[in-house]
Amino acid sequence: MHPFTDTGLVVRTYDLGEADRIVTLLTEQHGLVRAVARAVRRTRSRMGASLEPFAVVEVQVAPGRGRSGLGTVRQASSRESLARPLVADYPSYTSGCVVLETAERLAGEEGAPTPRLLGLAVGALRSLAEQRRSPGLVADAFLLRAMSASGWEPVLDCCVRCGAVGPHRAFHVPSGGTVCVHCRPQGCAMLSPGVAEHLAALMAGQWGAVAVSSPAVVRQASGIAAAHLQWHLERDLRSLPLVDRGVGHPAPHAIARDHREESSARTAQIS
Repeated sequence: MHPFTDTGLVVRTYDLGEADRIVTLLTEQHGLVRAVARAVRRTRSRMGASLEPFAVVEVQVAPGRGRSGLGTVRQASSRESLARPLVADYPSYTSGCVVLETAERLAGEEGAPTPRLLGLAVGALRSLAEQRRSPGLVADAFLLRAMSASGWEPVLDCCVRCGAVGPHRAFHVPSGGTVCVHCRPQGCAMLSPGVAEHLAALMAGQWGAVAVSSPAVVRQASGIAAAHLQWHLERDLRSLPLVDRGVGHPAPHAIARDHREESSARTAQIS
């Protein structure tokens, strides 16, 4: 078990004891890595400032042994710190928290390389830090692209069940996309005109098309993207309600929960 050096994004930290810290990193070649950084909370620590959420770092980690599996951070140097501009703006900060939490959940098993997911997360955080676009739109675009990178891209141009070419106005979260009138099950979300096109534009990075979407379209599209993600994760994102814009529509976490409850009820009936 030799030490390795990799580039990573700090997605989470926990204090340990009086001076140590457990750091969770999304790395390029080693996926999700959890390691203990010794004495980083002391004022003389050279690594303390580098190992904070929203920081892109180059780290040397000694893999862990035993039941905990925690490695040890031997060296860490900052390559890019995005914390200061994000913390200074609340909408950007809350959207950044969604990016970090989503990236951690989608990374899967520890040790699996995730270069595309890391690139998407860092790109989204840079956009938030530079305030290029609305924080909510950046978060929505990241959710959709991260799901696509993980194999959960929502189907928007045809019926996810029979393949009939769309556009279709019904979106069924458990099925993973839009459904036609012949395949439409109970519990579908009825999309307002322009929502499917808005979601597709976010995934493709067509910001000109995104810019002309109405606030109502943006709100419903945000709810659909979040519900689709949380259905596949089988859990709610704790940071998502902080940026919930579901005025006039069910909150994203509520949509996902309702679909899970519906699925559990059907399973119980079959049993």
